[in-house]
Amino acid sequence: MSEDGSAPTRLVLFAGTTRTAEIDGLSAAGADPEVMVHTPSADAEILEYGEPVRAPVVPVSPSGCPTPAVVTRAVRELADFETTVVDAGLAEPTAAPTVTVGARPGEDVRASDPVSTAPGAFAAAREFGRRIPDEEVLVAETIPGGTTTALGVLTALGEEFGVSSSLPDNPVDQKREVVAEALDASGLEPGDAAGDPRLAVRRAGDPVQASAAGFVVGAAQSGTRVTLAGGTQMVAVAALARHAGLDAPLSLATTQFVADDPAADLRAAAVDFDFDLTVTDPGFDAADSPAMARYVAGEAKEGVGMGGALALADREGIEMARVRDRIRSVYDHLLDGEADPTDSETADAPR
Repeated sequence: MSEDGSAPTRLVLFAGTTRTAEIDGLSAAGADPEVMVHTPSADAEILEYGEPVRAPVVPVSPSGCPTPAVVTRAVRELADFETTVVDAGLAEPTAAPTVTVGARPGEDVRASDPVSTAPGAFAAAREFGRRIPDEEVLVAETIPGGTTTALGVLTALGEEFGVSSSLPDNPVDQKREVVAEALDASGLEPGDAAGDPRLAVRRAGDPVQASAAGFVVGAAQSGTRVTLAGGTQMVAVAALARHAGLDAPLSLATTQFVADDPAADLRAAAVDFDFDLTVTDPGFDAADSPAMARYVAGEAKEGVGMGGALALADREGIEMARVRDRIRSVYDHLLDGEADPTDSETADAPR
């Protein structure tokens, strides 16, 4: 802790929802929309407390892949960084303490005005970012359906980049169809929102993007070091920040799982949006863990700041073997006394 009471590094988690996640075929097999809506609230609680407190679900996929919140929580227990959760459009309450920026849950991106609170949330989050006293912030997200809305925002801005998926088989064609329908409903052509990030989010995105992008602009302009902790959803946030006129340095820290995804050209994005790229391999392929094996098989890949947390652990000299051991501990505690992870009521949803 610094002399002025600020933390050298803080992870700021933007948690929200979009009804885009309810579109059939974009959700993980067995995921129930009534359960999915609780995932961001549960992720925030796992980050803060190590387990869901108020949320009625354990975010684990039908195959047993844990939410990335488990990884970020494990690193937090080893690296002891500060956290803040921003209510960026939660549809269900969370027991985690939150900062509010006026975002409401997002509608289906194919609606004509799916994120009506985007301009206000962007402005409020920008002011919050300007005032945060920390030397460095890791900006993270949790929002099911967020890779589809990331594609929507990138397309509206005129940026031709693909997006990853928490599914082993990325439904790229369906995402493109959804985005095309979204732009048509809003009367936009690809690139019509170039230079107007709030329009891009309002018509083709989600409330987490609006809130995170505003925060990034405010924090970076005030001299705080900003690391986008995530994958292609954070690429969309970087694009929004650059289209808002931000020219301050940015970094993006993600996992090897996203970097290896052929749909996500992170290195090209790093050049176009001028951010430093850090990719961390947690060595899950060396772990005797069915849960971690699901990441290696292509599930989840990123979310809840996992890539940023792993990069922070690596930077502080924490061995990945210790991180893997702590992940096992957090995961076992999370499922202790809960339903079998193959039960659909514990299912997470793709981002």
